[in-house]
Amino acid sequence: MMWRILDTGFGDAAANMAIDEAIMLAHAAGEAPPTLRFYGWSPPAVSLGYFQRAESELDLDACEKLGVAVVRRLTGGRAVLHEAELTYSLVVREDAPNVPETITASYRYFSGGIMAGLAQLGIVAQLSLPRSAYAQEKRKQPHSSAACFDAPSHYEIMHEGRKLVGSAQVRRNGVLLQHGSVLLRFSPEKLAAVLKAPSDDARGRLVRTLSGCVTSVEAVLGREAAWEEVRDAMAGAFGPALGITLQAAGLSEAEWEMSRQLVQEKYGREQWTALR
Repeated sequence: MMWRILDTGFGDAAANMAIDEAIMLAHAAGEAPPTLRFYGWSPPAVSLGYFQRAESELDLDACEKLGVAVVRRLTGGRAVLHEAELTYSLVVREDAPNVPETITASYRYFSGGIMAGLAQLGIVAQLSLPRSAYAQEKRKQPHSSAACFDAPSHYEIMHEGRKLVGSAQVRRNGVLLQHGSVLLRFSPEKLAAVLKAPSDDARGRLVRTLSGCVTSVEAVLGREAAWEEVRDAMAGAFGPALGITLQAAGLSEAEWEMSRQLVQEKYGREQWTALR
């Protein structure tokens, strides 16, 4: 398979989410190839899962004080703080060669490409338990956090029992969009600060939970890892691991125009962020 690979650099929250959807729409219309995209966030932002309520899940005053933007994703799941991370997104038709039909199997398939990139950095990662097996463990260790990274979902990427990469997927019009965060560094205190908590004690418990179940590239390597270094490792390993040929290209003018329209009409509007 021939895919396009993009590096769109650092963008704000609304633009980042709009570009992902613009690529998805263009691919569904037959106007863009399957695409793997890498990007970062400036300023930092919290993305809400599609079904979350901003006012009940986030401390919006804290977000404002800390300069953290808020945006709603097209994908489900729980809140993610995007700051020191490499974000990836991929867009491909559901019936593309080698892409498994089910969501769970496709997570596992694409995780192989991300794990190959981590291996290039010297990180041996593992997949979390399938949902059926994990559900048994989840009953033993209940959680109620709005944060994505406080517990693994099916076939997410771990290192020594701690979550390293969180991903989410949506499928529309025969096309799937999956995007996720490869944590370069992680601050449990900052994530806990932007989430709504009933008390300081509850927020402290969340910090301790996150500290025990989340890790980062820099924590594993024991050194600083530049965004570009991690991007290069992912870009170099993803295609060979999955039998995909990646060709560097840019967004089309139509995709840029669609992304700008989506910012104005959707992702940049308070009505979208507060939808639920």
